Amino acid sequence: MSQVQATLDHLFRRSSGKIVAYLTRFFGPDHLDLAEVVVQEALLKALQSWPLQGIPENPEAWLMRASKNCAIDHIRKSRDLPQDAEILNALVDDLAAEDEESKRTFAKELQDDSLKLLFICCHPALARESRIALTLKTLCGFGIPEIARAFLAKDETIAQRVVRAKQKIADLHLAYEVPPPEALEERLDSVLDVLYLMFNEGYLATSGESLLRRDFCEEAIHCSTSLAHHEIGQQPRVFALLALMHFQISRFNSRLDAQGKLLLLEEQDRALWDQEHIHLGLRYLDLSADGEDLSEFHLQAGIASCHAIATNFATTDWQRIVSYYDMLLVRDSSPVVALNRAVAVAMSEGFGAGLREIDEITDVAALKSYYLLPATRAELLRRQGRLAEAKVEYERALTLVGTEPEKRLIQKRIIACKS
Repeated sequence: MSQVQATLDHLFRRSSGKIVAYLTRFFGPDHLDLAEVVVQEALLKALQSWPLQGIPENPEAWLMRASKNCAIDHIRKSRDLPQDAEILNALVDDLAAEDEESKRTFAKELQDDSLKLLFICCHPALARESRIALTLKTLCGFGIPEIARAFLAKDETIAQRVVRAKQKIADLHLAYEVPPPEALEERLDSVLDVLYLMFNEGYLATSGESLLRRDFCEEAIHCSTSLAHHEIGQQPRVFALLALMHFQISRFNSRLDAQGKLLLLEEQDRALWDQEHIHLGLRYLDLSADGEDLSEFHLQAGIASCHAIATNFATTDWQRIVSYYDMLLVRDSSPVVALNRAVAVAMSEGFGAGLREIDEITDVAALKSYYLLPATRAELLRRQGRLAEAKVEYERALTLVGTEPEKRLIQKRIIACKS
């Protein structure tokens, strides 16, 4: 049963959004709720049958077929959709299409459907926060609590945003299509925000036993690549985001040790860094330089590239990283950006200089519950040999941290400060 549950959890994260997108082709954007309900019913059938019959050889294909059957059953029983006979016939025909040609084209259709749903969820008529929340919930399989943590909001607030967004989509009767070039610009920024948030949740989870969720990162890269390969998505900031993602995921295998303990950048084995991802990052970074567009993604990708090309921690070009952060702060005055800049200052100008930078933002309200503020201050104090002060900061960070690997790292530091 545990294996079944693990497989279904993985499918829910990785495949449910694609199936919802596929079913939306038949139901229309007005009925996103129905598409989600149908996929939930299919998952429930899997939970009931797989422990007895075994996990199928292709679980995703099984779930897709079960979702189609659930959709057909729902239409036959409820008759609550406009033109339901037409939808029913289309689904029945699609379910019967098992020839080789349909199998070859199905993967591309799924990709196109996901891209269409992504732009539906990011329609400019929706509030920006609602676009991101809806996409994370509907297409990416995020739970309401996870989205709430990303927005630093209450669960009920995010749930209300999702409900209002779906109602707005229903009221607008949107066409299920990738927007034409003239309508792309106003939707693209929120799409990129969604993909960025999705990647970050995978690269640095906000809570739980696992710090890393590679499937989130890979799905974000997959969606971004699909966008970049579409003619309307071949824009510098799309390439810059892809460069950033590839640079970051290149370090994935080195961020935890064999025991699942978090390793800081300085401690990571760079031989484990994925050179293919680094090369892709450099390629997309080069593509992003075409034109005069200089987005936040360009600057973050530039910072990540400094780490990616350094042969070791000591040879990292920290002064260039500080200059990137200076430009980033002009565009994004976030205290988190200021904290990251303080680390770069500490590495380029000394720990004392970094601490002075941190002391300027310690009273910022947005950082009061951000564990990396005391954790970063503690790390710089520890490196200065001020162990008693560092221990106090680590203990404060421990009360705020969300994931188990991060907790274990802080606990290890506390023990080291006592000895």
